[in-house]
Amino acid sequence: MSMDSRAARMIAVSLTHHAGAEATASQVAHANALAWHAIDTALTPIVGARGVAALYQRSLHLVTQTYGCLGTMAEVVQTSLDTVPLKSVLAQQAAGDAAIIGAAVLQTFYELLASLVGPSLTERLLRSVWAPFLSGPPAQDI
Repeated sequence: MSMDSRAARMIAVSLTHHAGAEATASQVAHANALAWHAIDTALTPIVGARGVAALYQRSLHLVTQTYGCLGTMAEVVQTSLDTVPLKSVLAQQAAGDAAIIGAAVLQTFYELLASLVGPSLTERLLRSVWAPFLSGPPAQDI
C-alpha cells in the first residue's frame, strides 16, 4: 500500500506547521492529538465512531511493527477514538522521533482509508482536517 507523496507531504507539513519547526515532543504530541480529533470529527458522521476507532487501531497495529514503542496500544479494543495513550507515548520520545512516529500513524490511517474508499474521496473527506493546520498560526515556543 503506497501513499502518494503529495498526501504524505501534506501530513508532515501540516503537523510541522502546527507544532512549530522547533517543537518539543510534547508539542508534537499535542499537534498529533489535534489532528486525530479533527479526523474523528470529520469521519464519525460517515463511518461511525467504531469505524474510525477500527481504522485507528489497525493503523497503530501496522506502525507498531516498525516502532515498537507503541507497544500493545493497538491490542485494546476501542469503540471510540482514544488518542491519550498515543499522545503519552509521543511525548516521551525525542521530538524528531515523535514527529516521525505520529506522522507514520496518520499516514497509515490515510492509506487504509484510501484503500477502502479510494484516494480521491479520502482526500476530500480529510481536506477539512488539514486546512486549519496549514492556515492557522504555528505553535509558539514556551
